[in-house]
Amino acid sequence: MPDSTAKILTAASSPLGDQAASSLINEDLAPIPQNKRSWGTWNYAALWISMCLCIPTYLLAGSLIKGGMNWWQAILTILIGNVVVLIPMILNGHAGAKYGIPFPVFARASFGTKGANIPAMLRAIVACGWFGIQTWIGGDSIYKMLVLWFPSLGTLPQIFPDSFGLATGPAICFFLFWLLNMWVIYLGVDSIKKLLVFKAFFLPLAALALLFWAISSANGLGNILNQTSSFVSSKEFFRFFFPALTGVVGFWATVSLNITDFTRYAKNQKAQINGQIIGLPPSMTLFSFIAIVVTLSTTIIYQNTIWDPMELAGHFTNKLLISFVMVAIAISTLATNIAANIVSPANDFANLAPAKINFRTGGYITGIIGILIFPWKLIADPNGYIFTWLIAYSSLLGPVGGIMIADYFFIRKQQLAVDELYSHKGMYGFGNGYNNVALIALVLGILPNVPGFLLQIKVISATAFPQWIAHLYNYAWFVGFAVSGIVYWLLMKRKS
Repeated sequence: MPDSTAKILTAASSPLGDQAASSLINEDLAPIPQNKRSWGTWNYAALWISMCLCIPTYLLAGSLIKGGMNWWQAILTILIGNVVVLIPMILNGHAGAKYGIPFPVFARASFGTKGANIPAMLRAIVACGWFGIQTWIGGDSIYKMLVLWFPSLGTLPQIFPDSFGLATGPAICFFLFWLLNMWVIYLGVDSIKKLLVFKAFFLPLAALALLFWAISSANGLGNILNQTSSFVSSKEFFRFFFPALTGVVGFWATVSLNITDFTRYAKNQKAQINGQIIGLPPSMTLFSFIAIVVTLSTTIIYQNTIWDPMELAGHFTNKLLISFVMVAIAISTLATNIAANIVSPANDFANLAPAKINFRTGGYITGIIGILIFPWKLIADPNGYIFTWLIAYSSLLGPVGGIMIADYFFIRKQQLAVDELYSHKGMYGFGNGYNNVALIALVLGILPNVPGFLLQIKVISATAFPQWIAHLYNYAWFVGFAVSGIVYWLLMKRKS
C-alpha cells in the first residue's frame, strides 16, 4: 500500500498524467498505508462512547418519553434502532479497513469520480444541520446562565419577526456562541483537543450526578419506572413507534456513510467490527437510560415532563450550580461541535473546489448553513426533532447507504481497484464522471418519502396523496435504503 499511495500521489501531480486527477487526491484523501493503521478494538469503542455521550442523545431519549412511551418502550426503541444502524456501519466500514480510503473516495466506486460529490454534499448538509443544533444548545446554555445574573436579558425588546420563533436574548447568546465556533475554526482544529479531554471526564460525571439527583428527588428508581405509557392502544403505540425507530436509526445515518473516514485507520477488520459492536449500541442505550430516568422523574417532581436538559437545569435554584453546569455544557458542546460537525463537512466543501475552498472556508460555509436551518425550531418540540429533522435527513442518506452497500458487496464483491478511484479515466469515471445508474437509484429511493415530508412540513394537505403513500415517510430510512439498493443492484446487473 505505501508504494501504491506514492504512485497515486505522483501521478496526480505529474503534468503527463491525468490532468484532472489532482482534483481527486491530496494527502487527506490518499489511502492510508497498512503500516500506519494503528486503531484497535478499544479505539473504536472509545470513539463511540465519546460520540454517544452528548446532549442530542439525551434529547433523543427524552423525546421518546415526551412522546408518550414508558421507560422500557423507549429503551427498546433505542436499542433496536442502534442495532439496525450498526449493520450498515460495519458493512460500509469494511472498505475503509481493507483499502484505507475515506468516504468521498469510497463513494466514487458507486457514484463515479465526479458523482461522489453528490452523496458527499448530502452528508455535508446534514452535518451543517447538526452544527446548527449543537450551536443552539451551547448558546442556550449561555443564555440560561446569564439570565440568572442579568434578568433584563430575558425582557429585551423583540427584534425578530414572530415567524422566526426567536427571542432576542437567546438569539444574542446563540450568535455569540456561533462566533466562538467560527473563531475556533480560524485557530484550527488542534485548539479543541483540551476541550475534548474535558468533555471525556466531565460529561460522564455530570450524567451520573443528574441520575442520582433524579432518583433521590423522585423517591427512588422504582417509583420513576412505575410510570405507564400514555398510549391507550397497540395501534396508537405503533403509530409512534415506527417513525421513532426511523428517527433513532437516522440519528447515526450520517456516520453510517462516512464511517470509512474512521475505519481506514483500523489494524484489521476485527478491530472495527468488534469495536463498533462494543461501543455503539451499549453506549447509546446506557446514556439514553439515564436521560429516560431523568425525564420521567421530572413528571413526578415538577408535574411536567421536561425532555430538554437545558430547560431542566433552569428549574434548579442555586445560581452558582446552574452557572457551573451551563458553562460546562457550553464547553463540551463546543468541543463536540468542532470535532463531529465541522471537520467532515468542511472537507466535503473543500473537495468541491480544492483550489478555491480550504478547510477554514469550508468551516465558515458550514457555520452559515447551520444558521439557515433555524435549529431552534427543530428542537423546540419532540415532533420537530424526530419527525422533521431525524426522519427527513434519513430519507436522503438511507438511499445512499443502500447504493454503496449493494455496489461494494453484490456488484464488486468487495474488490476495488484503488488506483482507478483517483483517475477520471479509470473504470470509476463511467465516461463522464457520473454513474447514471446510481443517480437513478438515488432519485427513486428518495421519491417515495417526498409526499410524507411535504405533509409533515405542511406544504400540502393530508388529502393530496393516498394515506399509505404519505405513511411511507414514517419508514423513510428503511424505504430509501431498500428501494435504492435493489434498483441499483438490478440495473447494474443488467448493465453488465
